[in-house]
Amino acid sequence: MKTLKNSKRQNGAALVVGLVLLVVITVLAISGMNTATTELAMARNDQNYENAFQAAETGLETALSQGRFNTFAPTTLVQNINVHDDVSSVIVFEDSTMVPDRAFSLGAGSGIAAYHFNATATARSMRVTGGLTTTDRDASAVHSQAFYVVGPEASTL
Repeated sequence: MKTLKNSKRQNGAALVVGLVLLVVITVLAISGMNTATTELAMARNDQNYENAFQAAETGLETALSQGRFNTFAPTTLVQNINVHDDVSSVIVFEDSTMVPDRAFSLGAGSGIAAYHFNATATARSMRVTGGLTTTDRDASAVHSQAFYVVGPEASTL
């Protein structure tokens, strides 16, 4: 009887190659999950910053629309936009300048002055109600806007 010798034995190479490929695919999957989790956190943080940005804009608009401009002391307005967002607006008098008369000469006694103010709104977007705990998802934004109001000169009042 003849015996056949199989000289081309694989010795388990397919198993080793299969396990190596399985490890590579697992590492890629874990890396993809970590990337997706990081991108999700970045999107949440960006959304919270946009909430703070919009709250600051709302604070400026509210402060300017109320018309409480004081040349002697800063005017402060604090408001809650919603459960998570609040804003504090401060209007500060800076200076007054003469408005030119019809001949456009400054200080010619037109009796009208421009009162210059600076409004600053500071908004916070806190993910925990009441802001009792700080989280990594909190955001804040500060917006300033300069404006002036035209009125009678202070010496003519």
